[in-house]
Amino acid sequence: MVSIDTVYQRVLALANKEQRGYITPQEFNLFANQAQMDIFEQYFYDLNQFSRVPGNSTRHSDIIEILNDKINAFQVNFETSSTVLAKSYIIPLDCYRIDHVQLMNHPSGRREIEKISHREHLLKLISPLLKATNERPSYLIMGDTIHIQTGDIVPRMNLVYIRKPVKAEWSGFNVSGSDLYDSTNSVDFELHPSEETKLVIKILQLAGIAMKDPNLYQVGAAEDNKNIQQEKQ
Repeated sequence: MVSIDTVYQRVLALANKEQRGYITPQEFNLFANQAQMDIFEQYFYDLNQFSRVPGNSTRHSDIIEILNDKINAFQVNFETSSTVLAKSYIIPLDCYRIDHVQLMNHPSGRREIEKISHREHLLKLISPLLKATNERPSYLIMGDTIHIQTGDIVPRMNLVYIRKPVKAEWSGFNVSGSDLYDSTNSVDFELHPSEETKLVIKILQLAGIAMKDPNLYQVGAAEDNKNIQQEKQ
């Protein structure tokens, strides 16, 4: 977790330095959640990139392990037997990426279900040999629904997925023209504590773009360069 008030105060301090601008709490919350999602989504691109690096050096392995740890903090096991239609399940609203789907009540025990494409689904419909059975269960995603294909089993599904970070929010009271932090109604960032500096940088850059303030964007860029140099040391 990263304290939203700590990030807010750092952003304001840098934005107000030399009168470069003021970011309201409402604006900050918009930029904060965009920054959080940008960093969160970058985990998956970075993981894909480092996973394809030849060799297995300690340095690369450590990076992959760190990324997996950050991603796994958002992993959810969602078991359900309720259906919208027969063998159909609504994907949870907070789902970002499905890891895998399991059939919990298979006669032989828990069974992972194969994901198929729409083309494969059409082929199964016209070919009895390809039709899904209890021994060859499969699932298809259509919109916000998972359709499980089995034989005569009414499936009880376990969905393992990576959820989105909860919406961060800085809340406060305006007293005599100053915003005072309200911890009760505020929501911290769910990202790893090491992402605090990245959050500050990205929020400043987003604020500079939205407010068409090149100086504010440059403050973020300067902090970004400083952070990169520190990581290289």
